[in-house]
Amino acid sequence: MNILILGGGGREHALAWAVMQNPKCDKLIVAPGNAGIAQIAECASLDIENGAAVVNFCDANAIDFIIIGPEAPLAAGVGDRLRDAGFLVFGPSGAAARLEASKHFTKEICDAAGAPTAGYAHFTDAESAKAHVREAGAPIVVKADGLAAGKGVIVAETEDQAMAAIDDMFGGEFGAAGAEVVIEEFMTGEEASFFVLCDGETALPIGTAQDHKRVGEGDTGPNTGGMGAYSPAPVLTDAVAQKALRDIIEPTLREMAKRGTPYQGVLYAGLMIENGQPRLVEYNARFGDPECQVLMMRLGAQALDLMQAAAEGRLAECSVNWADDHAMTVVMAAKGYPGAYEKGSVIRGLDDCAEDSFHMVFHAGTAEVDGRIVASGGRVLNVTARGASLEQARDRAYAMVDRIEWPEGFCRRDIGWRAL
Repeated sequence: MNILILGGGGREHALAWAVMQNPKCDKLIVAPGNAGIAQIAECASLDIENGAAVVNFCDANAIDFIIIGPEAPLAAGVGDRLRDAGFLVFGPSGAAARLEASKHFTKEICDAAGAPTAGYAHFTDAESAKAHVREAGAPIVVKADGLAAGKGVIVAETEDQAMAAIDDMFGGEFGAAGAEVVIEEFMTGEEASFFVLCDGETALPIGTAQDHKRVGEGDTGPNTGGMGAYSPAPVLTDAVAQKALRDIIEPTLREMAKRGTPYQGVLYAGLMIENGQPRLVEYNARFGDPECQVLMMRLGAQALDLMQAAAEGRLAECSVNWADDHAMTVVMAAKGYPGAYEKGSVIRGLDDCAEDSFHMVFHAGTAEVDGRIVASGGRVLNVTARGASLEQARDRAYAMVDRIEWPEGFCRRDIGWRAL
């Protein structure tokens, strides 16, 4: 098969790495890719949110299967354009991707499906939103309705923080994503991620993970796109996962199908778990980043077979073969992230890190300049390892971190602390 992966971050490097393990893959192109991906696959310059351009590229390169990584091309309907042109695509339609692209839409689906989630209210103006906060009190959660690159959620511990978040959102801090706002009750418990492949009818669980959103150790400081993750998530026991599948995910899929927008692709459910009871925090219509990195390390070559089965409507005949192991990824970010940071600093020592089925450095924001790897983003590297235990995976990951020479970068040293 000739395969195209759309995207250029750590998630796509992990997807490319897993796909390349499978002998079914004859040729792999990643657009736009990054410096790490370029070491294992061909990279192409392409506007991945332009459906017509992607269709033309696939025609010209005899592509058999397209895997859409990020949320933006999904929400833009690129998958629809490709399917209309006769291509096999892994990723939901633009209509189905609204489960991520609109928090309000997801809440309506949960209401209709009877799926347990946080109480909420939806607002299109700041004054009504502030009146609701004054009535409800804090802590409270303020969310931009649309796509905000993982940063449009403010957990406000005081009313003043909630008011500031509302001003920021309606003031344009998150662009069009903040034109509408959803305000939710603050849920207590432990948060974890549940990943399920869907083919429109069947839902197949493929793993659990927990990530660390906050920039500082002990889960302190501002939210980021994620500073590290590990899999599996101990809090998501088999019993809790089955309950989430039965009470949240399957009713959601039935409601989506009933509306004529069946869901196909990966459905990533962020869950809050308290006393063994899961409630939905939010859905994402793509693999998490950096959760994808730990899932792909554990899934390996079968990831391609499973994604193809989801695209072809064959998940009912599939099963997942898990190794009884653990994986951890540590994000190395540019100093200053998630605020202002500088690009262009040189990263050394990557050649000293092993690259095998137990150790991988996935590139997230890198470029190659004059033969050297340089930082080109905020989250730059995902240092990832597998082990028989979470402790072993952690030790292997941090041993690689210590081999990387990048004074302009930093990482958290406590990834996995909840489970450990």
